[in-house]
Amino acid sequence: MRLKSGFWVEALLRTNASQGQFGAVLRKGAEEAGAVFVVINRLDGGYILLGPSPGSAYDDHGNRRFIMETPEAKPWPDVQATIARRTRSDPDIWIVEIEDRSGFGGLTPEAFP
Repeated sequence: MRLKSGFWVEALLRTNASQGQFGAVLRKGAEEAGAVFVVINRLDGGYILLGPSPGSAYDDHGNRRFIMETPEAKPWPDVQATIARRTRSDPDIWIVEIEDRSGFGGLTPEAFP
């Protein structure tokens, strides 16, 4: 069973908050099925952008899968440019930012095929 995007984003934010990590919605997309992009703020001036996996964005259990849109930490203007391109092609996307120095904002390795 797939969760609605709005519900999934709220769960991600609450999971991170329970671990002492700040998160916020930078752009609210389509509540039902908008694509979710996650910005990991490494708190050192570097950002990693995660986007939906091409092909099936869900695994066999209905969990969301992601790819690294930026394979290494980039400055904010570079990430903003990528987000702007994605938004032009799909205005219903969600952008969520998570502050996380050491990881991937509460996403498990299984989220990355």
